[in-house]
Amino acid sequence: MLNSTLSTLYYFILGGYELVGDLKYLYFMITMFLYIVVVIVNVFLIAVICMNRSLHEPMYLFLCSLFVNELYGSTGVFPFLLVQILSDVHTVSAPLCFLQIFSLYSYANIEFCNLAIMSYDRYLAICYPLQYNTRMTCNKALIFIIMVWLYCCVKFLITLSLNIRLKMCGNVINSLYCRNYLVVKLACSDTVVNNIYGLSLTAVSILVPLLPILYSYMKILRVCFSGSKQTRQRAVSTCTPHLTSLLNFSFGCCFEIVQSRFDMTSVPRVLRIILSLYFLIIQPLLNPIMFGLQMSKIRKTCKQVLCYKMLTFRKDTM
Repeated sequence: MLNSTLSTLYYFILGGYELVGDLKYLYFMITMFLYIVVVIVNVFLIAVICMNRSLHEPMYLFLCSLFVNELYGSTGVFPFLLVQILSDVHTVSAPLCFLQIFSLYSYANIEFCNLAIMSYDRYLAICYPLQYNTRMTCNKALIFIIMVWLYCCVKFLITLSLNIRLKMCGNVINSLYCRNYLVVKLACSDTVVNNIYGLSLTAVSILVPLLPILYSYMKILRVCFSGSKQTRQRAVSTCTPHLTSLLNFSFGCCFEIVQSRFDMTSVPRVLRIILSLYFLIIQPLLNPIMFGLQMSKIRKTCKQVLCYKMLTFRKDTM
């Protein structure tokens, strides 16, 4: 235990790696494989969208922002996990710990806000198909994306500034990575402002994206019930990947919030560890697969790119 301010608190100890034991090389290989897959599929789809002019439309710009965020969030956790799994001493420097808190929490909020503006985009496409090109332009889409990233980063910069001023009386975090609430609990100085801002931030981070999502899907459902069979089929095919991604991410985040705020000792520790990583691992893997397979335009472009690469490779080897 350390009785010092943050200026003299050099590191935190992570207590979530006790179960690694002799299986650390197996866990390392699994984590490395997952990270490589995440990077390859997300970078590939970003490149496909950026290089193909036919995909320079609002919907694909939002997808590109989503895939960039998957890389951002994955980079905040995967390299860190790889180092910690192989290490015999599971410590993290205080600055790196706070940087990880910022990156992971901003990633989660950007993800939710991205899904919110995507739901609004789907609402316009389904409810106003003839006016869609005037209501949602590429310039408007870029403004939405920039606003989302700035809004989420600024919120958590404030969190970071509030945490830095705390006086720490402990340095053991019972987790695989740094979590804001667990770090604040280690403080022996006044944390009223941190707790009030943290609770307010959680409420705002949920409500701000949730309201446009609920509004959009209420309007979409109304059109589906009153529209033709073709309209319903189009709405289902368009919204299925988005809803799947949204529900998957919401499940992971809900468990993370519950686990951070409430006593979960009755839940097996292995299950708690797996679920704490759920939204950081499954979401970056699920989104490229879901949207890549469901969006016919992306599927077609990916096939063209892969076929072109194969033909070029054959010519070079002949």
